[in-house]
Amino acid sequence: MVKMQQEVVLIDKYNKKIGVEEKIKAHKEGKLHRAFSIFIFNSQDKLLIQQRAKNKYHSGGLWSNTVCGHPKPNERTLQAAHRRLKEEMGFDCKLKKLFCFIYNIKLPNDLIENEYDCVFVGQFNRTPKPNPKEVANYKWISLTNLKKEIANNPNKYTAWLKIIIKNKKILSNKIL
Repeated sequence: MVKMQQEVVLIDKYNKKIGVEEKIKAHKEGKLHRAFSIFIFNSQDKLLIQQRAKNKYHSGGLWSNTVCGHPKPNERTLQAAHRRLKEEMGFDCKLKKLFCFIYNIKLPNDLIENEYDCVFVGQFNRTPKPNPKEVANYKWISLTNLKKEIANNPNKYTAWLKIIIKNKKILSNKIL
């Protein structure tokens, strides 16, 4: 079975679509594209974080937010967020967009994250069923403890999680 190449939506700094590119090529060349990050909390205000599968094309084995990904061409970002939540963590729930921002960072394996990232939050109180091809491990953690862990072991966490977790909208959010 031949794996289909995944494409991302290239945009300008105003989030206007300017094209489509193969995902790895967009990351090698640092082209600005759409992405999303999902933060799922439970009723005890604990965040569901995941350890990315070691075989991911970047940031494998690092801890990150609940789910992240890219919308496909002709797919709305919210629709893509629901799709990836089911694909990675085995559940779906209501999502609310908090904010979008652009970040540009160089990763250790000569890839560049240049993304217009929309951050969504939701609430879920059951046990996730993560896809082992995507997720090596998961846990629920308070934001206070997560910030302490990131401060003590920053190399164990994804770059975008470290950026987003500093945002006051995430820290003060009481969900939906």
